[in-house]
Amino acid sequence: MGLVSAVDLALLASVFIVSACGLVYELAAGALASYLLGDSVLQFSTVIGAYLFAMGVGSYLSRFLERQLSAHFLRIELLVALAGGALPTLLFVAHAAVPTSFRFVLYAMVFLVGVLVGLEIPLVMRMLRKNVALKDLVSQVLTFDYLGALAVSIAFPLLLVPQLGLARTGLFFGLMNALIALWALWLFRHELRHFKAHTFATLATLIALSAGMVAADRITTWAEDKLYQDRAVIALTTPYQRIVVTNAPGEGRVGYRLFLNGNLQFAQRDEYRYHEALVHPVMAAFAEGSAPKKVAVFGGGDGMAVREILKYRGVESVTLVELDPAMTRLFSQTHELAELNGYSLSSPKVKVINTDAFSWLEGTGEVFDAIVVDFPDPTNFAIGKLFTNSFYALLDKHLSASGYAVIQTTSPLVARKSFWTVVGTIESTGLTATPYHAHVPSFGEWGFVIASRRPYRLPQSLPEGLRFLNTKSLPLLFDFPQDMGRVPTEVNRLSNQVLVTTYEEEWGRVAAH
Repeated sequence: MGLVSAVDLALLASVFIVSACGLVYELAAGALASYLLGDSVLQFSTVIGAYLFAMGVGSYLSRFLERQLSAHFLRIELLVALAGGALPTLLFVAHAAVPTSFRFVLYAMVFLVGVLVGLEIPLVMRMLRKNVALKDLVSQVLTFDYLGALAVSIAFPLLLVPQLGLARTGLFFGLMNALIALWALWLFRHELRHFKAHTFATLATLIALSAGMVAADRITTWAEDKLYQDRAVIALTTPYQRIVVTNAPGEGRVGYRLFLNGNLQFAQRDEYRYHEALVHPVMAAFAEGSAPKKVAVFGGGDGMAVREILKYRGVESVTLVELDPAMTRLFSQTHELAELNGYSLSSPKVKVINTDAFSWLEGTGEVFDAIVVDFPDPTNFAIGKLFTNSFYALLDKHLSASGYAVIQTTSPLVARKSFWTVVGTIESTGLTATPYHAHVPSFGEWGFVIASRRPYRLPQSLPEGLRFLNTKSLPLLFDFPQDMGRVPTEVNRLSNQVLVTTYEEEWGRVAAH
C-alpha cells in the first residue's frame, strides 16, 4: 500500500472512530446526567442538543486552521482522546466532589468534546481533498461518519456498558482515539515540525488513559460511596440499568439499600413497611376458602414481594416477570441478599421469567387470581409504557373475574398529580381503582392502587407475624388527607406518556430544593 492510500485510509478510519467516540462520550454523559440528576428525558435531550451545537461551533472554527493541517489533526485527536475518554470518570468525580457545580462541569465537558469533534471532521475532509474528488470525498466521509454512529448506537447499550461500565467505556474509546493519533504520528512523521514533542504527547496520552482504565473501578466506587453515603458492596451495569447495593451495618443503621439508576428501591431498615403495604391488602382480601392460588409479580426482582406472597399457604404458584436477569440472579444467588427475601426466589412454587412484562402479557394466555405490579417509578418512556392504559388493559385480560391487582405508584404527597394520573388511567380501562397510601420512612408517604372488576373489600384478617399492618391500622391507609386528595389529571397513554413528564416535573421540584 502506498503512502497516499495509507493516509487516506487513516483519515477515513479517523472519521469512523471520531464519530463513534463522539457518540459514545455523549451517550455516556447523557446516561450519567440522568443517573445522577434524574429528569432522564430532559438530560438526554439537552446533552445531545449541546453536543450538536458545539459540533457546529467546531466546524465553524475549523476555517481558521490553515497551515500544518496534519499537526492540527494529531493534536485534536489527542485532545478528543483525553477530554472524551475521561469525561464519564470526571463527571463521577465532579458529582461527588463539587455537586453544586456538576451541571456546569457536565455541559462544559460536553461542549468541549463537541467542538473538538466538530473541528476534526472538516479538517479531515480538507486533508483528503488533495487526493479524492469532491463527490467521492463527501460520500466517503459521511458514509464512515454514519457507520461509526450506527456501530456505537448498537454496541453501547448491548455490549460496551454491560461489559466495561460507563467509566471504562469512555476510557476505552479514548484509547481508540489515541491509537488513531499514534497511527497518524507515523504516517505524517515527515510533515511534523516537532515530531519528538508530538511523540511525547501521544505516548503520555496513551499512558494516562491506560492508567485510567486500571483505576476506573476505584474512582467509580469512591464517587458512588460519596453519592450514596454508604459503602457500595455491589455495583454493576447491565444492558437495562445500573444496580448498586450499599450496606451500613449496625444497630439503628439502614442496613442494605438497593438503588436502580440512582433511585432508591428499598432500605433494609423499613422495606417491610413497603412490601407489607404492597402485598397484603390484596392477598388477604379474598374470602376464606377462595384465597389466590395463581399469583403474578411484575418487576420486584429483589424477591421481597414474593416473600410476602408466600406467607399464604393456599398459593400454588408465583410467576415473577422481571426484565433484568442480573436482578433475579443477584437476589437468589448472593447469600446476604437472598436472606433478606427469605430465599423466596428459590421456592419450588416460584417461576422466574426474565423478559419485558408488556411483551410477555401480550403473548401469554395465563390468568391470575392476584397480580402485584412493582415496577420502578416512571422516570423514562421505557418504564412509562408500563403505567399506560394499554398495559392496564392487558392486566385486565389476565386477571380472574374475582381477582385483584395492585400497582405501586409514587408519592401522593410529593407527586400528587402523578399518583392520581395512575388512578385515572386505571379507571379509563373500565377497572375499579382503589387508592391507598402508607408511610415508609425511606420514601415518605407512598402510594398504591388496587385494580379490580368488583368493589374492593377490606380484609377481615391478616397473616400472623406482620410487623407493620394489622386489621385496625389497615383502614387508615385508605383515608387521604386534604393535601393528598384527588386532582384532575389526563389519562396516560402510549401516544402521550404524560406521566413521565409530570413525574419529572414534580420530583424535579424536590431535587431543586
